[in-house]
Parts: sequence; C-alpha cells; structure tokens
Amino acid sequence: MQEYDRLPAELRSWLASAILPWRAKSVRRAYDRAYARTGDSEQALRELDRIQLAQVARDARKVWDGLHPSAETS
Repeated sequence: MQEYDRLPAELRSWLASAILPWRAKSVRRAYDRAYARTGDSEQALRELDRIQLAQVARDARKVWDGLHPSAETS
C-alpha cells in the first residue's frame, strides 16, 4: 500500500478506473517509461491506456479464440 501511496496523484486516479488489476510497481514502471519518451503526463497516461487495451485484446484472443469484441483491437 505504501508503493501505491507514493504514486503521483494523476497515476492513482488513472488506476482507480483501470480495467486491469495493475500492481503499483508495474504501473509506475510503465508510466515512467512512457513519460520519459513523451515528456508529458497526459501522453504517458494515454500510453498506459494503449498498453492496457492491447493486453485485454491479447487475453481475449486467447480465452475466446478471437470471438470477443476486445479481440479485434490492436
């Protein structure tokens, strides 16, 4: 819980509506990489959205053999 508490407010807010159950350490690492590339927190959060949707699409293709609507993205 301490790791979560150390996250920036905008990242904690993003996590509150995340589709997947991210660990604080994982989301911080992904955010830091995206922020280093973009230099902008909003763009970094959009990159987290993209990463998350890509993971959902991968999982949907595996579980539902491509029959789930999320499997069509990416």
